[in-house]
Amino acid sequence: MMAAKEISAGGVVYRNTEEGLEIQLIVDRYAKISLAKGKMEPGETIEETALREIQEETGMIGKIIEPVDVIKYTYEHSSLGTVDKEVHYYLVEALSGDLQPQVEEIKGVAWYKPLEAWEKQKQNGYDNNDKILKQALQKLGIEVK
Repeated sequence: MMAAKEISAGGVVYRNTEEGLEIQLIVDRYAKISLAKGKMEPGETIEETALREIQEETGMIGKIIEPVDVIKYTYEHSSLGTVDKEVHYYLVEALSGDLQPQVEEIKGVAWYKPLEAWEKQKQNGYDNNDKILKQALQKLGIEVK
């Protein structure tokens, strides 16, 4: 039997301010540091999903700069059985909007200096997001260890 397939998309959102570059991180409902993402809806492209989810979860309207990477894993779903999950992440520049966490989905959202964002991710983020944030920072010209 074919495993069900589920595609989600999201992004590493950044903005340029007078103080310099800032990276957006969310605190998810499990109180972990994460990135805005969500499931693709029928008729959407993966890019549209990423931008819609970012706007729904954080209030920011963004534009995709380039793909970052795809995380793939499987999980067991109560009715679907084994699900092959793909999460596509993009580097997204915030253009406008008011930072506003979607209370049903996430506990908070904030902007951080790049190295501070990296420290927060390492301390309290999901391991598989390490490479996403690291690659996104590299694309923005910031090297982290």
